[in-house]
Amino acid sequence: MIKLGITGGIGSGKSYVSRLLEERGMPLYDTDSRAKLITVVHPSVKRQLTELLGPRVYAADGSLNKPVLASYLFACEENARKINAIIHPKVLDDFRHWAACREREGHLLVGMESAILFESGFDCAVDKVLMVYAPADVRMKRVMDRDGVTEVQVKARMNMQEDDEEKSKKADFVVMNDGISSLGPQLDSLLEVLVGRKELA
Repeated sequence: MIKLGITGGIGSGKSYVSRLLEERGMPLYDTDSRAKLITVVHPSVKRQLTELLGPRVYAADGSLNKPVLASYLFACEENARKINAIIHPKVLDDFRHWAACREREGHLLVGMESAILFESGFDCAVDKVLMVYAPADVRMKRVMDRDGVTEVQVKARMNMQEDDEEKSKKADFVVMNDGISSLGPQLDSLLEVLVGRKELA
C-alpha cells in the first residue's frame, strides 16, 4: 500500500483535490479534523495540555476552550512548539493505525491531507507527497472570497506557512489548481502512476 501525503498553501485547493481523490476511491485521513478530535478524547493529550495551560483549557463538559489554547499557541513560536510536541506524535500514531486498518481492508492507496505536512514532520509517515499548487494571486482571491478577510490578513497567513516553491521542490508530484487547468486528467494520471489503475481497492 502507498501512503500519499497531500499538502499545499492556504487557498491552493488541497482539500478540494483530496475530495476528488476520495471520490476516486482513495481513503482520506484529514489531519486537521483528527487533531481536533484527539485533543478532546486522548487522555495523555488532555493531561499534558492541562499541565501546560491549567484546568481552564478544558470546559466543564470536556470540550476544548479554544480561546485559552489559541492565546497561548500564538503568543510565540516556542509555545507553538510545545503544543505541537504534545499533539503531533499522537496524530502520527493515529494515522499509522488508521492506515494499517485500510491496508487490511485491501486498499492500494491512502491519503493524508495536511497543510503543514513538512513543517509538522508528518511527511515521515507517507511514501509520496502531492503538492497542490496555485499562483499566489489566485490563492489570495480564493481566501478573501471564502473567509471575507482583507488582503493584508491573507498575506499574514501565507507568511506563516512555508513557501510554496520550496514545498514543490520537496514534493514527488505537483498538480496545478489555478482554475484553468483541468484537475481530472491530472489526478487520473497520478493514480495511474501510483497504482497502475484507477480502482483503488
